[in-house]
Amino acid sequence: MKVLLIYPEFPDTFWSFKHALKFIRKKSSAPPLGLLTVGAMLPSTWEKQLIDLNVRPLTKKDLGWADMVFISGMTVQRDSAKRIISRCKGEGIPVVAGGPLFTMEYDKFTEVDHFVLNEAEITLPEFLNDLANGETRRIYSTDDYPDLRSTPPPLWTLLNKNQYDSMPLQFSRGCPFNCDFCNVTALLGHRPRIKSAEQILVELDGLYELGWRSSVFFVDDNFIGNRRYLKEELLPALTRWRRGKTGYSFHTEASINLADDNELIQLMVNAGFNKVFIGIETPDEISLQECNKGQNANRDLAKDVKHLQRSGLEVQGGFIVGFDADTESIFQRQIDFIQKSGIVTAMVGLLQAPPGTKLYERLKNENRLSGEMSGDNVDGSTNIIPLMGLEKLRDGYHYLMGQIYAPRQFYQRVKTFLKEYQPLKVKTPLTWQQLLAFFRSIYHLGIVNRERRYYWDLLFWTLRERPSLFPNAVAMAIYGYHFNKICELYIY
Repeated sequence: MKVLLIYPEFPDTFWSFKHALKFIRKKSSAPPLGLLTVGAMLPSTWEKQLIDLNVRPLTKKDLGWADMVFISGMTVQRDSAKRIISRCKGEGIPVVAGGPLFTMEYDKFTEVDHFVLNEAEITLPEFLNDLANGETRRIYSTDDYPDLRSTPPPLWTLLNKNQYDSMPLQFSRGCPFNCDFCNVTALLGHRPRIKSAEQILVELDGLYELGWRSSVFFVDDNFIGNRRYLKEELLPALTRWRRGKTGYSFHTEASINLADDNELIQLMVNAGFNKVFIGIETPDEISLQECNKGQNANRDLAKDVKHLQRSGLEVQGGFIVGFDADTESIFQRQIDFIQKSGIVTAMVGLLQAPPGTKLYERLKNENRLSGEMSGDNVDGSTNIIPLMGLEKLRDGYHYLMGQIYAPRQFYQRVKTFLKEYQPLKVKTPLTWQQLLAFFRSIYHLGIVNRERRYYWDLLFWTLRERPSLFPNAVAMAIYGYHFNKICELYIY
């Protein structure tokens, strides 16, 4: 059996970093971890190829080689997935689909031959067994959650690692919280399930053998769901693993209550973590209660962010406008919070209601749903009818984004962050890739760009005030270039 594992293309989005990746000559932020893991679950006698459309196109030769196609993706990849499926069916190739997009929307993909839904550790073996016996069903699904200690290491050998900026790993699935707009618990449950430290080290060893010497993203929706195991097993193991290995850094996603646990913060930093994405959502207490984000309520969120920054973790933040409790003042309040906290990478989106969430069911009962969600965090679209009124919400959102990613405000926010940031002092030599990115930034941001004065002001300020963070300043200037391009596409 010859199988293509196809990953659809991402549109030009906030998290695609397409405009920033050009500075380091990379095609994509990270490869598809789900398909690499599925590839490891397929019979070893099968021939497999990974086709990541974010890296290279799908050719007629690829399709002529394949006996079967496996496709996975997320909501934001919906349009690309539909085009791929139609093309495969036009060539008479059976299509097997799974992953978040198809688990939530399988009824919208009539051309797919087989759906392997939910978590593949349970449903994929059932499909493979039926395939071997010549009696396959169209839909394979389950309400059970697998033990991740049975999950094999991703099939890294399918990758062209040179096309990517970072590599993904997964330690846990599930989240103990119950935010009403989030579909993580609908897909993966509330109880965090974890891999063993030994499994994670095997996966890292695989990357090391592949020749990877750069950043690794733990894609957990809440990395700190099992703090005890992190403190006693995983983080000490990661610290030992990194000794003598240069180039590696880790980043992940976590809830804001990480700021309450200094021991855990220090262990993460010592293990090599330097960034964490946190869903802050809103500074409005009523809106936090409305969306059941109790872990963020009744605390000084800006103070928590500063504490994490001073401890050595850059905080990337997620924000939402469009809650029922939001008034027109929320847009300026979000701007003020983001600027004050120094969150350079601030993803702000309109509230959307994913199928399977409590928010979706509530708004459905209130007749306040309007079509399907795009899955894009910053395209200015929503599938809800906001109480504020859609026109006011969009106008306020455009104003907000135009403010926080205007050059003056963005570069000032970078300075605010660099004043606070206290990373672990480790001698890390500059890579050739970083040097090339710096020289390209001089041309694109320091010469060609109309806002070049802000770029030079930041670089000279950093050399004077925080010279050890000069590479960070350059990287953030490049990120700002990408974010501004996204705003030009969707907002301005």
